[in-house]
Order: sequence, then structure tokens, then C-alpha cells
Amino acid sequence: MTPPDGFVFPFHDDLPPEHAAELPEAVDLAVIGGGVIGICTALFAARAGLRVIVLEKGRVAAEQSSRNWGWIRVQGRDLAEIPIALEAQELWKDLDATCHGRLGVRQVGVSYLARDAGDMAGFSGWLDAARPLGVSSTLLDADETRTLLGATASPWVGALHTPTDMKGEPWVAVPELARLAVAEGALIREGCAVRGLRVEAGQVTGVVTESGPLRAGAVVLAGGAWSSLLLRRHGVSIPQLSVRSTAMATAPLPQSVSSAGVDDRFAFRPRADGGYTLAPAAYSELFVGPDAVRHLRRYLPLAVSGEFDVRLRALAPAGYPDAWGTPRHWADDAQSPFERMRVLSPAPNAAKVAETRARFAAHFPGMGDVPLRASWAGMIDVMPDVVPVVGPVPELPGLTVVTGMCGHGFGIGPAFGRIAADLAQGRAPGHDLDRFRITRFSDGSKLVPGPNL
Repeated sequence: MTPPDGFVFPFHDDLPPEHAAELPEAVDLAVIGGGVIGICTALFAARAGLRVIVLEKGRVAAEQSSRNWGWIRVQGRDLAEIPIALEAQELWKDLDATCHGRLGVRQVGVSYLARDAGDMAGFSGWLDAARPLGVSSTLLDADETRTLLGATASPWVGALHTPTDMKGEPWVAVPELARLAVAEGALIREGCAVRGLRVEAGQVTGVVTESGPLRAGAVVLAGGAWSSLLLRRHGVSIPQLSVRSTAMATAPLPQSVSSAGVDDRFAFRPRADGGYTLAPAAYSELFVGPDAVRHLRRYLPLAVSGEFDVRLRALAPAGYPDAWGTPRHWADDAQSPFERMRVLSPAPNAAKVAETRARFAAHFPGMGDVPLRASWAGMIDVMPDVVPVVGPVPELPGLTVVTGMCGHGFGIGPAFGRIAADLAQGRAPGHDLDRFRITRFSDGSKLVPGPNL
């Protein structure tokens, strides 16, 4: 796809690298992963005066950071995420102003759409708990929902609506943030996989890349679907899996729906190019591999709850993080799995693309036939309690991990990047991160799933 702004999407590793910084001998901070969180970590570290480099195995934002829905939402988040998501929204506005509006950030509001009273009760319960945290959310009845969206023939009986929620344009925004980070002093090197961590006397002292070793005062791992593979090589196990999620962009259509919305079947939001981003809602596909088998017991409570529509697919494709043939161990001087799969780019589910377009057209008949401009898929890094892992790794002092965003990473990315930069400097993160600690999987704690809204 080549949209009007000239960007090619989805990104792939045949594209010439935009960022090819020389690999220095030493930095204050090395960031593994050039997605939204890794890039924002580098940006805020550079602003703090650190010499920082982002090491990206493929291309900046080539994986899930450019393939998501583009929502910048507070609505429906786990209560522990809400203060961080509120900070992220302010950061997005500031960053968009710095980038002269090129990130496509705009307040459109987000609506969770109810088909029955049970849905509304769930929304009401979340709102009762979230309201003291400062959310702008409110409950709408059926008439108010129809007025908001103009979907006069739709079956929705009401909605949870957050007027201050926003959207951005992911495949434009994250590369723009990378350029901003470089302009403010960060280094970025694409096509440079990190094969492993340098560990001396029990302390992380840098990384080993395919281009050579690099000393670093601290390391941040923001590798998305690949994070657990690198951690496992160093003896740290987290129950992270990755699931395929399909999305699509329409050609320009009447802009009669100016808000973002989702029900139990499909999601939509207006795009800066005059079309809409659509996606099947709450639907993902899990390719079975050794990690899926290993962590099955962790995910059983979610599976039996029926709250998530996850379809099992036999055998992860070759090269995927959890493919049966993907190595779990390799030497520093050997090719790593990260070099064999520079960009994880799954094919979209064609049947879901057709089904989602038809549903959007049925709910908004004024749109016409809903012509398709592009469809794609991404691999979302998930955790069994539907909240991320953010914080230090006790077994590897000097390493901070920010991963397992569970599809929430784009909108909250700038805040978690700011937090990661502060943690790497030994500063207080400004938020309670206990809910996100990595040790919750090993200290006997009962996992409490976040809201499925």
C-alpha cells in the first residue's frame, strides 16, 4: 500500500534503512527494539542528557507499532494503567505539537458499544471503579449512541463513551518520533539485531549485536513479541505469547462517523487520509508452539472464561518467535533468530477482512460498499493477566523490561517510554508499577486478569 503521504505500508526489511548510526564502543543506555516504546525511551533518555542508542533488528515501527488500530485511549484500561494512560495522552499532544501535527493526533472520542444489558452492566462496573482516577467517561443510552455515531439501524442499546480519548496514525507517527529522537541526540541503528546481553559479575553491562559488542550503563528491552525469546536465552522465563490480529484500511469514505467505536464484533475509527481503520474485535489467532504448550496452565483461566475469542492455529510458521524450529539457545558469534526474521509480518485473515467490511457497511449504509485500500496483520505480545511487564529484572541487574502490552502499547507508549528512561537512570517512575512487576509470575501471586472491555 502506498498512501498519499508517500509511506509504504506494511514496512518490510527490503526498504532501505533510514537510521544507520555507527555502533559506538559505549553508551549510557542501549534500547533493544525500535517500536513506539523503544523509540520513546530513547527520546526521553536523550532529553535527560544520556548517550542512548536504539538497536532494531529490522526497521523502526515495522511490527506491531505500525500495525495497530491507532487508538490513544484511557477507556477500558486496567485501573493500574489509567494514570499512565492519562500521562500518555498529554505526552502525545505535546509530541504532536513538537512534530507540527505530523503524528495525526486528534481527539475523536472512543465508544464501547453494548448489545445488551449485560454489556452495559460491565461498562458501568468499570466506570464506577475508574471515575475516581479522573476519567472523562460516561454512559450513553441507545438514543444518545445513535446520535453520536449516526448508526440509526444498529442494534446497540447504549455505550461507554470517553470524549477525551484520541487517535494517531501509527505508521506515520512512530517513524516521526524516531526522527525527533535523532534530532534530540539519540542514535538509532536499523538492521542490527541484539544477539544477547553482556553480563559480568551478575550485572548487565551491555549487549552483543550482530555488528559487535557494545558497553552500556543500562539496557532496556522493548522487543514486543520477541522479548521473551531473548530473556529465555539468559535464564528468565515469562509466560508471554503472541497472537495474530488482523486490521484494514478503507479507501476514503464519507466522514459521517467522526468517533472511534467497538462492539463484540468489529472496531472502527476515522483516519487522517479520509478512510477508516477497521478490525475484527476481540478476535485473535494463536499459532501453537513450544511456549504455548509450556504456558498453557497460565492461560487456562482466560480460555475457560470465554471472554476472549482466540482461535488455535496449528504450528507457528517458520521463523516466528514460538515456532517449533526457532532456536532457544545460540552463541554470541552465531546468527540469532532475530536476524532470520527481521520483520514479523503475518498475512491477514482474508475471511475476517471481508466479514468486517460487510459489518461496517451494514451498520453505516451511507458509506456504500466500503472499498478496501489495504489489509494487514500483526503479532500482539500478550500476557495471561492482560497487563504488561514493566520494570527491572531481579536476576539481571541493569536490565529493564517493557513488554507484553496486550494490544495496548501504541496509545500508552510515550508514557511507558518515559518511565523506562527514568527506571534506567535509577529514578522514581512516578507511578505505582507493582501490578506490572515481572516477579508476579514467580512469587506465588494469584494472577488477576485485567478488564476485557
